[in-house]
Order: sequence, then C-alpha cells, then structure tokens
Amino acid sequence: MNPLRRWPWFVGGIAVLSCVGAAGVFGFLHQGYSHLRFPLAVLGAAQVRHATLFNLFAFVLPGAFAACLAIQLRRDLPASGWACRIGAQLLLLAAMAFAAQGVVTLDLRHVDDGSTRYHAVAWMLWMVSFICGAVAVAFGTRGHPAWWGYARFGVAMAALSLVSVFLLGGWIGQPLAQRMAYAAWLAWVAATGWRLGCEREGNGQAL
Repeated sequence: MNPLRRWPWFVGGIAVLSCVGAAGVFGFLHQGYSHLRFPLAVLGAAQVRHATLFNLFAFVLPGAFAACLAIQLRRDLPASGWACRIGAQLLLLAAMAFAAQGVVTLDLRHVDDGSTRYHAVAWMLWMVSFICGAVAVAFGTRGHPAWWGYARFGVAMAALSLVSVFLLGGWIGQPLAQRMAYAAWLAWVAATGWRLGCEREGNGQAL
C-alpha cells in the first residue's frame, strides 16, 4: 500500500499523542503540579521551565497537524455548499487558534493583561470555531449518509466541549472541565484522520 494513502490516520494519531504525551510528561516533571488543580496552559507559562518545549508539543504541533487535516477535509467533503465551505474554514481556524495558544503563552505575573489576555482570546476562538465548524459541516453533509456518522460525532464532541466548560466547570472545576474540552477536540481530530483515511481507501466507511 502506498504510505501516502495512509497519512490522515498518522497525522491524527500524532496530534493526539503529542498533546497527551506533553501533558503527561511535563506535568510529571514539575513537582507540585496537579492536573486537577491547574490549567494545562500553566505548564507553558513564561516563568515555567521547559515551557517552550511544552508549548511546541502540546499546542503548536497538534494544532498544525489538525490544520492539515482541516485543509484536506475541505477538499474531500462531498458537498460544496456554503455550510461545508464555512464549516471547514472554521475548523481550520480552530486548529490555528489551538496552535496559537502555544505562541501567546500565559504570564503568571500578569494574569489579567499582556500575553495572558491574548492566550485567553486564542482559547475562546478555538472553542467557538470548533463548535460552529462542526455544526456547519454536519448541516452541510446531512444529505450524504456516508458522512453522517462522522458529522454527528463532530457535533457530539463540540457539544461536550461546550457543556464541560460552561456547565460542568462549576461542579468539577475549570482545570478538569478544560481538559474535557481538549479531549473532545482531540477525539474529533483523531476521527477526522480516520474518516479521511477511509476516503483515501475509497470505501467511504462512516464512523
């Protein structure tokens, strides 16, 4: 089999492993850090050791890989209407915003301004773009049964992101709620790689 026909699976998998691996490794390296008490982005704050490496593997690389998948998704979507076009562009924007969180990092000395404010903007842009993009793609592919399973999964993950941050945050804590939102997006990234891989194989299998 031509390896180039299998790259979407690998791209999606590498994106997930990069983010999850960075969270686990760098969280372990910093004594006193708890995933239940601190946001993930604290590991990439300006005052934290190894912050650049963490931001690279946790945000920049996964965002870049997801952007590649979003670009290919736009090409492979079966519908050419406005919903699919806008949805794919929003999903690309979400991937770029996710990567931007590793560029405009937290500043623990200035939690309400400076780069911390820009980091918060990137985070919100990522979430809003992901939610709206997933819904738009689902709307645009509603007449294509082979894509409907993937589209519904995307909507479910977008809904989980929304619910976890804005509804569950007060119960389980914002650090854990944010991680649930990240996990939902990473699940969508992996699913997109799988769906595009199926399209490459020409079998059009849904999730």
